[in-house]
Amino acid sequence: MLKENYNVVGVMSGTSLDGVDLAHILLKKNNQNWAFEIKEAVTVPYSPEWIQRLKHAVDFDPEELIKLNSDYTLLLSGIIKEYLKKYSINRIDAICSHGHTILHRPKEGITLQIGNLPEIATLTGETIVCDFRVQDVELGGQGAPLVPIGDRLLFSEYTYCLNLGGFSNISFEEKGNRLAFDICPVNTVLNHYANKLGLEYDAGGNQAAKGTMIWELYNELENLEFYTLHHPKSLGFEFVKEVILPLMEEHEGTLEDKLRTFSEHIASRLAETINQKEAKQSMLITGGGAYNTFVINRLKELLPNTSITIPDDKTIQFKEALIFALLGILRLRSEVNTLSSVTGARSDHSAGKIYHP
Repeated sequence: MLKENYNVVGVMSGTSLDGVDLAHILLKKNNQNWAFEIKEAVTVPYSPEWIQRLKHAVDFDPEELIKLNSDYTLLLSGIIKEYLKKYSINRIDAICSHGHTILHRPKEGITLQIGNLPEIATLTGETIVCDFRVQDVELGGQGAPLVPIGDRLLFSEYTYCLNLGGFSNISFEEKGNRLAFDICPVNTVLNHYANKLGLEYDAGGNQAAKGTMIWELYNELENLEFYTLHHPKSLGFEFVKEVILPLMEEHEGTLEDKLRTFSEHIASRLAETINQKEAKQSMLITGGGAYNTFVINRLKELLPNTSITIPDDKTIQFKEALIFALLGILRLRSEVNTLSSVTGARSDHSAGKIYHP
């Protein structure tokens, strides 16, 4: 008989390179409903050296990627062990880890999340559930997004669940199916220009608010081919590096102007996506971009009939870690944790590798 209560740790590293998110999660299954409690949750920042390594890894050759994967698995194991020790977390059912995405080209059958080597179980001394994307790509899917099953099971009261991280992604129900897809880059671009201003990020969108629109750039961004594609569709850092940043650099303007222009572009893309449903609708916004007051206020202006909820800090910052904890438990239960309606795979399936110490 399957358990009803789970003591689990969710681990996530996003494309915005903020660091490793770790969240101690209590999950409870009651009939068909799941409930959760987020307990000790932290973000362990990367060193400047690791940020540079991860940022440039998209250009690494195969040998360099093997070394990076091994080194990152050691780094991640150490971070997990220190976290468990610091908060005296024990008797856990599993550590459910996304790893860090380096390559994501599903059309070519390629997706690579480092930190998912089998040694991580031995190094941490815990059962690990990880590497959730590979199986979906093998089944012809995008390998992303994976969070929507969690949106369906944990946040069903909202019409939309919107995450604003390195990229924006959304999920919602339509005709009995959960649909989800990436919309546009967010912090991967905003942080790039904030860094050039000597800032870690554009707090509250304050620098963007000082800028002036570069209308020619805005119009070119709005007309990029990706936005015409039908879902399922997903984005990787390659899109930012090969498409967005070169386009941004073609245009003159201050760094504040570029932040303003791209922030307006984000709000426009989000509003266009969300504006397709009924007059009265609700939306949960999580991820670091939920703190970008400039973008959120512009979105509210563009969507006057949508009730927008910004939840508590733990849910904003650790929703993805929470949902990967759930994905791992679903995998241990051999239950569906990846939806073909979202990824475009040939079938729903239970994804993820299980490693025991």
